Amino acid sequence: MDKKSNRLAKESSPYLQQHALNPVDWYPWGSEALDKARRDKRPIFLSIGYSACHWCHVMEHESFEDESTAEILNRDFICIKVDREERPDIDHIYMSAVQALTQHGGWPLSVFLTPELQPFYGGTYFPPEDRHGMPSFKRVLTGVAQAWKTKREEVTQNASALTAALKDLQTGTG
Repeated sequence: MDKKSNRLAKESSPYLQQHALNPVDWYPWGSEALDKARRDKRPIFLSIGYSACHWCHVMEHESFEDESTAEILNRDFICIKVDREERPDIDHIYMSAVQALTQHGGWPLSVFLTPELQPFYGGTYFPPEDRHGMPSFKRVLTGVAQAWKTKREEVTQNASALTAALKDLQTGTG
């Protein structure tokens, strides 16, 4: 079966190009993806990594190359892939959010955002199956998608509160 390339095939980043044949409907960071998320009122799955990251490659192989995982991602999210070496500004913002949420950080950075780019859930590497106390990536995806569908107001309120708290920390007012 020939694999169809996604939007990342046209990107200059070698890291993004490594994901060009994933069945995930990846977008690079930019107006096309952000406008679509707002228009469709769908949450964003933001994945940040870099070429030399071991666990980034593991998660790609285990989850982003998996057709059934891609089906969930493509149905329920606007999926954006970022090379942290190209966009350290985006990495810094969302790494701070994940560290605030989980007390941990690292790559791959996996963050769920409202269409207004406010983070509401995240982590780093998620395994393909539940193990070592970590939920499977599919379980995370279905849980986040369900929360978005059934508790959207609560999700967006929490995302707004987290965003405000992070801004206060950044400016020294919190």
